[in-house]
Amino acid sequence: MRFTIALVTLALVYWFPVRRWFGRWGTTADELTRRMPGDAILANPTHSATHAITIDAPAEDVWPWLVQMGYRRGGLYSYDWLDRVFGVLDRPSANDVLPAFQQLAVGDKIRLGPREELTVAALDEKRALALGYSAHGFEWVWQFGLYPLDEYRTRLVTRGTERFANTFSAWVFMRVMEPAAFVMTRRMLLGVKQRAEALKAARAGATEVNRSAAA
Repeated sequence: MRFTIALVTLALVYWFPVRRWFGRWGTTADELTRRMPGDAILANPTHSATHAITIDAPAEDVWPWLVQMGYRRGGLYSYDWLDRVFGVLDRPSANDVLPAFQQLAVGDKIRLGPREELTVAALDEKRALALGYSAHGFEWVWQFGLYPLDEYRTRLVTRGTERFANTFSAWVFMRVMEPAAFVMTRRMLLGVKQRAEALKAARAGATEVNRSAAA
């Protein structure tokens, strides 16, 4: 009896405060309800999670890392060893902006591993990017929005919405994926933040050097 009560208590704690927390990590109330460009792509999603982070850099220093994401591109800036174990990446995530992958347009494909592909479903340069996936009875839209706080700081908001089959196995799969996706997404946001802030610092350093040389 005690074991049953403890199990039910743990389940309730996870399902309400814990699950709620990692489904909206880092967000404000406005960001949770804000309409993003990719929201219209997938009607009546089964699940949605929104996460956000403040980056001490302007959008122009954040955007390059988003458009070069992917397999055999810039990576995902998360836990590379895990992404490589599961075949999502074949190399460590880039720490430099890669000029070859800075041009992206609606309809382009971004690979996650050797077989799976995401399609660029919406793009507003330096503002928004939405990637879509549909296969194996699973639909997914992965969005990124850049919202300047001022000329020096940007809010990076990511939203994942999914629609999956109404089956017990699909339900179990999503319950496992939710915390795993949160762990990887959180690390990715931190990875983008680190890289964007380093890029901003490098730009500032180069500007200072040029000013000194011209003086």
